[in-house]
Amino acid sequence: MIVCSCNVFSDGQVRACLNPGPGCPRTPAQVYACLGCSPKCGRCARTIRGILSRALAETHETCTSACSAACTLAKAAEPVPAEAA
Repeated sequence: MIVCSCNVFSDGQVRACLNPGPGCPRTPAQVYACLGCSPKCGRCARTIRGILSRALAETHETCTSACSAACTLAKAAEPVPAEAA
């Protein structure tokens, strides 16, 4: 689906910018920079924000389930059963 008709980029191209790590775009302006363009009319900013939000939510769900099993901090925060105290 074409997200930006001014710069002609798709939702797939926006998602391709979303690599895990500190360089991952968090704003529409950062997505434009990743794609080598700049906003023109700005009508696509809301759609880009939606794509970013959904991608971040999906990543968070995956991380929560995958990381919680290995997370020592989460295990340390669990209450100690009364029998063990």
